[in-house]
Amino acid sequence: ATNFLYSANETIRAQDIADQAPLLQFFGNKVAVVNVADAFGIELANAGKPALEKAGFEIVYESSYPLGTQDLAPVISEAKNANPDAFIAFSYPPDTFGLTDQAKIAGLDVAAFYVGVATAFPAYAGKFGASAEGVLGAGGVNPDTDEMKAWYKQHEEVTGVGADYWASPVMYSSLQVLEQAIERAGTLDREKVIAELTDGSFDTIMGGMTFDGNVNRKFWTVGQWHDGQFHGVASTGLDGAKEPVAKKGWESRQSFTTPCLSSTSYAADARLPVYLAGCHTHI
Repeated sequence: ATNFLYSANETIRAQDIADQAPLLQFFGNKVAVVNVADAFGIELANAGKPALEKAGFEIVYESSYPLGTQDLAPVISEAKNANPDAFIAFSYPPDTFGLTDQAKIAGLDVAAFYVGVATAFPAYAGKFGASAEGVLGAGGVNPDTDEMKAWYKQHEEVTGVGADYWASPVMYSSLQVLEQAIERAGTLDREKVIAELTDGSFDTIMGGMTFDGNVNRKFWTVGQWHDGQFHGVASTGLDGAKEPVAKKGWESRQSFTTPCLSSTSYAADARLPVYLAGCHTHI
């Protein structure tokens, strides 16, 4: 069922960039764009930069950095010197954390700060506390529905850790879809279950779900941290988007507590343990 929910390549994700580029018009016209130099970052940058220019933005700085780069200070320093209104990084988890660290240290003053994979992790808000307020990133959910509230509560009760605001609810929804498809088929026969998946409509914690060409076409594309939750602010057709707001600096102006992923949740990725250690209340 997961194959029905996730695209098989980056092209679909890259197309979403063109659709969501106008979101940044709330924040200004000058944009700095950076990306990790692997297939993920390169493809998104190759789609994103033309989309931004087509939408009327001026790219005042662009750069890439090798996968595994430890020192991202020069990237942020050069971006800051270009005086952008918005900063966009097509980044993986280690660089998502590293770029945010350096942006906070350097005082990168932009109205929109967007980083990629891992922005939706509870560990992100756990590390940066109230400084995460207003940060944009990939993913998002509508955490205000009764179904989503109940699921997040149950997830923490069962696992002892908070769920993220991107992949986890989608994965759980895929299990709900599969469960309903099997129940309707009345069998585990693969072809009959696939037929139900292909033609059916399903109730999930993310709302109603159907498939077009074996792909779920309605999903969150951009989220933003608001009061300790990563709310969806743009989607391809989902209800409940929160109005995006400009980021107002990096100083902590409030306190909140965010449930955190355990350090073993991503143990397969040796680059992450520093960021997935304990989370606590930040002031």
